[in-house]
Amino acid sequence: MNPAGDDRELVRAYLRARTENAFRALYRRHAPVMYRLILRLAGGDPEDAEEILQIAWIRAAERLEDFRWDSSLRSWLTGIALNCHREARKKLRRTESIGAEDLPDVRSLRSPHREIHPIDLERAIARLPSGYREVLILHDVEGYTHEEIGRLMGIHNGTSKSQLSRARRAVRSWLDHPEESIDERRAL
Repeated sequence: MNPAGDDRELVRAYLRARTENAFRALYRRHAPVMYRLILRLAGGDPEDAEEILQIAWIRAAERLEDFRWDSSLRSWLTGIALNCHREARKKLRRTESIGAEDLPDVRSLRSPHREIHPIDLERAIARLPSGYREVLILHDVEGYTHEEIGRLMGIHNGTSKSQLSRARRAVRSWLDHPEESIDERRAL
């Protein structure tokens, strides 16, 4: 059976009898992907990611009977996770260290001779403004199209493309010049 069919059967089983086994199977199938997404969106903070994941699953369980299967269950759960992340960010009143106008001007591309460590990449992604980080992760990591991102985030496809381009440029710049701070780049 295909994964979408498996999801439908598990959802039916859960909704029919609210069985823990069916919910656990759904959780085991989708939670790892959701956690990785939320962890990246949360800038690598595992405690925040775990809390947001739990809130997302509570919300999903409450709304599961309203799911219409217009998209995959994974897409629907991703939308819930994205919204829960945004709500958590608002509640904590975190301020972004930089805004769109502060993204660095990239004058050169990354050297093909320099090896990028995954931790450096994660740190560079975590530095992005949240909207850029969300689009970059959804597109480049999770594989969503600009149309899907637009629906998930409530933005136009062109906005998604623009934010992705700026996010990639900023990450490349930070990876090329890790020793420079944002303030040093502004002075250039």
